[in-house]
Amino acid sequence: MSPRQTEREVAIPHPRETNLLFGHREAEAALLDAYRSGRIPHAWLIGGPLGIGKATLAYRMARFVLAHGRPTAPAVQRAETLALDPNDAVARQVAAGSHGGLLTLERTANERGVMRTVITVDETRETIAFFGSTAAAEGWRVCIVDTVDELNPNAANALLKILEEPPQQSLFLLVSHAPARVLSTIQSRCRKLQLRPLSTGEVIEAAAAAGGLDEGDPALREAAEAAEGSVARALTLLGGDALKLQQRTAALLARLPQVDPRELHALGDSLPISDRVALAAFVDGVDRWIAERLHGSDVDPNQNLPRLARLAEVWEKIVRAARDTETYNLERKPLVFSVFGWLADVMR
Repeated sequence: MSPRQTEREVAIPHPRETNLLFGHREAEAALLDAYRSGRIPHAWLIGGPLGIGKATLAYRMARFVLAHGRPTAPAVQRAETLALDPNDAVARQVAAGSHGGLLTLERTANERGVMRTVITVDETRETIAFFGSTAAAEGWRVCIVDTVDELNPNAANALLKILEEPPQQSLFLLVSHAPARVLSTIQSRCRKLQLRPLSTGEVIEAAAAAGGLDEGDPALREAAEAAEGSVARALTLLGGDALKLQQRTAALLARLPQVDPRELHALGDSLPISDRVALAAFVDGVDRWIAERLHGSDVDPNQNLPRLARLAEVWEKIVRAARDTETYNLERKPLVFSVFGWLADVMR
């Protein structure tokens, strides 16, 4: 996965290259305690909002286990965190994607070089060969799925078969932005680890570390305050234009079911086809608006169940449409009109 760019051209490192963890101390302690007990669950479902460090924690755990293969080893029993020296051979191999004991399942490019919208069954079946091959150093093999939300149905079933009969010394770390929507049979075979959004201070620290930014930068603080605990969101919003676009989107959403085609045309024009940051800001604004209506404190599911069900269906359509728009580099204006049309129908 190539680094993503923000409006300030800040390269966001891949989680496998990230050695620092901000927040999530309780979750980290849960993984560490389970490992050194010698009875660690073979599969973990690490859930939470986008961009808060779920994959970073998964890679941090993978490095620790691959570097310290015996839970009873003194170094493991003395450890207070899962931190590993970046110069350690295991850390370097994981960062380079070359460690023989680690398999990562994530979306890849197809034969035409276009990013797939799902993780395929053929890619998932690689886990069978991976866990059936000769054990890595110290015997551990770790599989990270980033994210399990992107498994297509056949891929999810293929993963389930492996989770049902896990090999010895195997560890599965499944990352999910919506763990409640993961196949129930997969959920039942995992220990759930829910991560909370980061505080504004933690977002500032993490974003500054990821992008080489000044923690005292007022623009960084403004983006962090608007990011609702997500480092990825803060880095997307950094620079001002993306934040303004998101606020503009929110203002139009607040008027639903009323829709002004002229304003939608203007909004679409502000999303040039080459600007992925602007697209991400628009989609993120829509996602937050929907999440507030699905999970807000003032939601009465007994009275609003039909509308909530329709809204959840529309949310899935929007996710697919946005992913296709980004993957195939399509014009943004049709997406804007589709999104507002679908949501207006629900809100009428």
